[in-house]
Amino acid sequence: MRDIRLDEGAAALLQRLHAAGYQAFVVGGCVRDSLLGLCPQDWDLCTSALPGQIMELFGAENCIPTGLQHGTVTIKQGGRLYETTTFRTEGSYTDGRHPDRVQFVPKVEEDLARRDLTINAIAYNRQRGLVDPFGGQEDLAHRIIRAVGDPATRFEEDALRILRLYRFGARFGFAIEEKTDAAAKALCSRLDCVSVERIQEELAKLLVAPQPGGYLVPEVMAAILPELSGQALAKAAPVVDACPSGKAALPVRLAALLESLGEEGVRRTLRRLRCSNACVEQTAVLVRENREFARWGTLAAPEQKLWLRKLLGRQDLETVEGLAALCAAKEPENQPRYRQLLQTARAVEEAGLCCRIAQLAVNGRDLMAAGIPAGPALRSTLERLLEQVIREQLPNEKEPLLAAAVQSAAT
Repeated sequence: MRDIRLDEGAAALLQRLHAAGYQAFVVGGCVRDSLLGLCPQDWDLCTSALPGQIMELFGAENCIPTGLQHGTVTIKQGGRLYETTTFRTEGSYTDGRHPDRVQFVPKVEEDLARRDLTINAIAYNRQRGLVDPFGGQEDLAHRIIRAVGDPATRFEEDALRILRLYRFGARFGFAIEEKTDAAAKALCSRLDCVSVERIQEELAKLLVAPQPGGYLVPEVMAAILPELSGQALAKAAPVVDACPSGKAALPVRLAALLESLGEEGVRRTLRRLRCSNACVEQTAVLVRENREFARWGTLAAPEQKLWLRKLLGRQDLETVEGLAALCAAKEPENQPRYRQLLQTARAVEEAGLCCRIAQLAVNGRDLMAAGIPAGPALRSTLERLLEQVIREQLPNEKEPLLAAAVQSAAT
């Protein structure tokens, strides 16, 4: 495990709180990631100072009252934001998602006891070092995800923790501790208490992890994706793993996971989960196009060129890259074929070859000026010209195209 190297802003805030007589620590994900040798994206603090005391100490102009009823103030420091929360315990969770009340407490250990996973229940400052009452550092060393205390209690309090459990497992490639795993599976029906927006957010984070397939637990997936059969999930999981990882690859992995639903089924499911319009459209296009995409290798060379340029007329290069990744994941034995296709597509784009009507050297106004009337005939003429340019029967030059258009209209 690594030493904790505090972010400059977090260190300054801790020093200020300590100088004012308060206890204060960095806590949670920033400590976990530091111990793993990763660079934390956010630094969260916890402190014995009450929200009003925090705002008084740092000034209202430097504080955002993010959630005063839960003890949270966000402090502006050095151009960054630091979420700072008063040590607290939580009451019952009547709605299965949010605590009915919180109680501020004097000790950091009490605050850590309310957290979800041992690897997230670690605090640190330079004076005390690590405060780790639940063995989070040991679990990090052994690559285990474990709930704090009784796992059933943790998941009954907040069902979203079930998805966080598998999301963190997938992110780090850690094993899920047996009792924690059993409790999560037994209580996953409680996910109906969680908003679809939060479910979508956690599912997306899970799917972009390096190898999420083993963490797509059938019981949990059935609760959040009832449209997807267990058989379809089992078939899709290794394909998801074979797709590229990272945020940009989310539509590809969603397409791999949900392909069995078909284009319209994918649209309905992703809209139900309140995915962005862009994500819905990108994923649906990948599902619609990928079966046709797989035919490319069976075509003769001249037809491959025609097919590819027509595809680039319908879709941008980014979509073609996603299709190549999805098909290569489904057919690992044909990866060289899809690499070749992608290289060809990139070469077509770089060369600026004409693939769509908008790229023709003539447009509708040119054809109307040459005597071709507006309407369906005009569109049909442009489509024929595009076909001839793609097949290299005509150069993409204005005069030859106009001559061919006039001749076609005369016949």
